[in-house]
Amino acid sequence: MAAEPAGAGDSPETLTSAEAYDKRRLAQEKRDERQVWYFLAYFLFGIHLVAFVMIYAVRHAK
Repeated sequence: MAAEPAGAGDSPETLTSAEAYDKRRLAQEKRDERQVWYFLAYFLFGIHLVAFVMIYAVRHAK
């Protein structure tokens, strides 16, 4: 494989408007997907926390 000269590749000057749009859309999609995973992680953590508190409350009720 030959090395690309400096400045070649994904510079904004060489991208067409469609390519630039696709690149921005993919970057936004990646951020959105990461945000969904964070939301899911926090949600599952919260559900477990509530469940543990409820188990503790039931087991220690008099």
